[in-house]
Amino acid sequence: MRVVTLLPAATEIVAALGGAGQLVGISHECDYPPEVTGLPRVTVTPVDAEAPSGAIDAEVRRLRDEGRPVIGVDAAQLRRLDPDLIVTQGLCEVCAVADGEVHRLAQALGRPPRVLSLAATTLDGIFGDIRAVGAAIDLADEADELEAGLRHRLSRLRARRPPESARVLCLEWLDPLYLAGHWVPELVDAAGGEDVGAAAGSHSRRREWSELARLRPDLLAVMLCGFGVERARRELAQVTDPEALRVLQSAPVWILDGDAYTSRPGPRVVDGAERLQAMLYDREMPGLVRWRPPTRPLPFPPIQTS
Repeated sequence: MRVVTLLPAATEIVAALGGAGQLVGISHECDYPPEVTGLPRVTVTPVDAEAPSGAIDAEVRRLRDEGRPVIGVDAAQLRRLDPDLIVTQGLCEVCAVADGEVHRLAQALGRPPRVLSLAATTLDGIFGDIRAVGAAIDLADEADELEAGLRHRLSRLRARRPPESARVLCLEWLDPLYLAGHWVPELVDAAGGEDVGAAAGSHSRRREWSELARLRPDLLAVMLCGFGVERARRELAQVTDPEALRVLQSAPVWILDGDAYTSRPGPRVVDGAERLQAMLYDREMPGLVRWRPPTRPLPFPPIQTS
């Protein structure tokens, strides 16, 4: 079977099932596992990923207002690849091609492929997507085994929960501020914390920095959507808003590689839960580091959380 995946999570699912050899095309964002990175890219975006987060947000909003896609498909490349299956998603147009556009392009091909749209918003949804992909590429047994292994790892995490549940805030974007939703609260819960900023399955929500103090967090987890640890360090170093600085200096701050472990609804979210638990036990590990804010005196009174 010839498979094209239009989002990183789908690529990771196919590869985790042992189906990497069926992949013939991937998105411009796909970078894991390493063996797929040489495949043809079938998506493009006018958004400069190296721009500051505030500029990226503004550009995405401008494209939406103008009715233009944030991510588009190279139709000529797709036609050359002649896939039997295209895996896309219907959750977020910023993260992958709009679902309706994929169906339109598929029908325009000489031999229309099947289109499988993933739309997980919870851990059960992610496991359901794994099963759906497995069934579509004739690896259903492998999907069952993968799901069982991931659920077992989550059960082991829950058995190692800290004796006290820390209040955790998960920051998905800094400018403007968004708190992570969807499956992230479940990852925090599995790790042994309490996500006080979002509920499982909810959309990521824009908040104001002034609101965060009232949530009385014990820990802040910065897990930028689509970005790794070093990019998060740079973003944090550029924060100058006094209210934001007050929050960032009110509780321990950890940076988690959001691109790898929390923003992609695929198998590595369980790795993300394991890193969240390491954070609760005050332990660094690959993809998780403690961030220490500048030591200069605060130019304002500290936040009172009690």
